[in-house]
Amino acid sequence: MGMLIVGLVLFLGAHSARIFAGGWRSAMIRRLGAGTWKAACSLASLLGLVLIIWGFGLVRQQPVQWWEAPFFMRHVAWLLTAMAFILLAAAYVPRNAIKARLHHPMALGVAFWATAHLLANGNRGHVVLFGSFLAWAVLSFLAARTRDRAARTLYPAGTASGTVITVLAGLAAWAVFAFWAHGLLIGIRPM
Repeated sequence: MGMLIVGLVLFLGAHSARIFAGGWRSAMIRRLGAGTWKAACSLASLLGLVLIIWGFGLVRQQPVQWWEAPFFMRHVAWLLTAMAFILLAAAYVPRNAIKARLHHPMALGVAFWATAHLLANGNRGHVVLFGSFLAWAVLSFLAARTRDRAARTLYPAGTASGTVITVLAGLAAWAVFAFWAHGLLIGIRPM
C-alpha cells in the first residue's frame, strides 16, 4: 500500500500546485522558467504514475475487501465512465457546448471516472486509488472555477458540430477502452 500512496502523492501533488499553492507555483515558474517547471512536473507525474501502477499491482495481489458492490453498480459504472470519456473529450475538442457550460470538463471527467470505480469496487486498494483521484478532481474543479470567477474568464460558446464531435469522440474512446483496452492494460474486462 505504501508504494501506491507514494505514487499518488507524487502524481496528484504535481497536479495540485494551482489548487494549494498558486503563488508559490507562479514564483517557481518565474524563477525556473516555464519549460523547466513543466519538465519537473512531468517528471514527478511520470514517476508517480509508475509508482501508482506498481503499487496498485502489489495491492491487488493481497486484496482486502471492505464491501461487496451490488451487481447493478457495474451498469451505473458503465454509464458514469461513458460520461467521463465525453467530458475528457470536451476538454480537447474546440467550440463544444460542454466546455462552454462547465469550463473544466477534464476535472469533472476524472471525478466521474473515480466515482464509477468506487461504486463498482469495495476493495481497499480501489478505495485508496479512486478516492484520492475523486478528492483531487473535486478540489481541482472548485479551485479552477474560483480562479475563473476572480479573473472573469469567458469561455467561447459551443457549436452544435463541436458538441456532436465531442460526444461521438468520447463514446468511441469509451467503447475502445471498455471493450478492449481496459482488459489489455489493466487485466480486468469490465464488459
